[in-house]
Amino acid sequence: MADLLRISMIQAHIIWEDRTENLGYYGNLLKRISDKTDIAVLPETFSTGFTMNVTAVADTMDGETLQTVKDWAKKYNTAITGSLIVSENNTYYNRAFFVTPDGEVWHYDKRHLFRMGQEDKSFSAGNQQLVVPYKGWNICLQICYDLRFPVWSRNVDNRYDLLIYVANWPEARRKVWKTLLQARAMENMAYVCGVNRVGVDGKGFNYRGDSLIYDPKGKKLADAGKRKEVTCTCILDKNELDEFRRKFPAWKDADQFSIRY
Repeated sequence: MADLLRISMIQAHIIWEDRTENLGYYGNLLKRISDKTDIAVLPETFSTGFTMNVTAVADTMDGETLQTVKDWAKKYNTAITGSLIVSENNTYYNRAFFVTPDGEVWHYDKRHLFRMGQEDKSFSAGNQQLVVPYKGWNICLQICYDLRFPVWSRNVDNRYDLLIYVANWPEARRKVWKTLLQARAMENMAYVCGVNRVGVDGKGFNYRGDSLIYDPKGKKLADAGKRKEVTCTCILDKNELDEFRRKFPAWKDADQFSIRY
C-alpha cells in the first residue's frame, strides 16, 4: 500500500474536434511527468472538446483514443484518467476512464448531462457510480456537471479516499467550480481533485482552468492557476486522511438514503 499518492493535474487547451492533434498534444504533455507521478488527470473530453457532434467524433472502447492512453500509461508508468466521447451499441456516452500502467481499464458514464448545452439530447446518462482501487487508495471518478449534485458524490462509510472531477467548466461559472470542489472535500471527508481545461472552444466559450486539489478539511493543496497551460503535481497522504477520520468521525452520523434512477 502506498500511503503517499502523487497526482498530476494536466491543465491544457483542447483542439476542437481533432482527435489526432489532441492525442499528439497530450502525449507531449505527459512526457513531462514520466515516472514522476502515480496518476495523471486530463480534462473532460480531452480528445475532442465538449462537442455535441457525436456521430463525427465518437470513438469506441477499443479505438484509437484508449489504445493511445494505454500506451502512455505503460510508457510513462502512471495511471491516467480523463473522459472521452464513446459510441456503444448505437448510443453515445461521455465516459470517464481510468487506465493503469499494466493496461487495466475502468470506466464511468457521466450521470448528470448538461441540459443547457443540450448534452442530454446527444448522450445517454450513466447510472452506476465507480470507485477504483489503486495503490491502496479508493478513487471515485465523476465528470463536470456531476459536481453540482452532492447526493451523487456522497461518500457513504468512507467508500472512497479521493474524488476526481474532470471538466470543461466555462469561465463564467468559475466561482461555482471553486466553491463546490471545496465543499465536496469537506462534506465527504476526502481529497478532491478537479481538472479543467483552458482556452476557447469551437462554440466560443472561454475556459479559465482553475484546476484545484483540496484536502478533507477544505485546505487548498494545489492550484494550477488561470488561463495557462500547467502540469501541477501534488502529494496526498493517506495516513493524514485516516487520522482525521478517526479523530473527527462525522461520517458515522451521516444520513442513510437510496438513489432512484
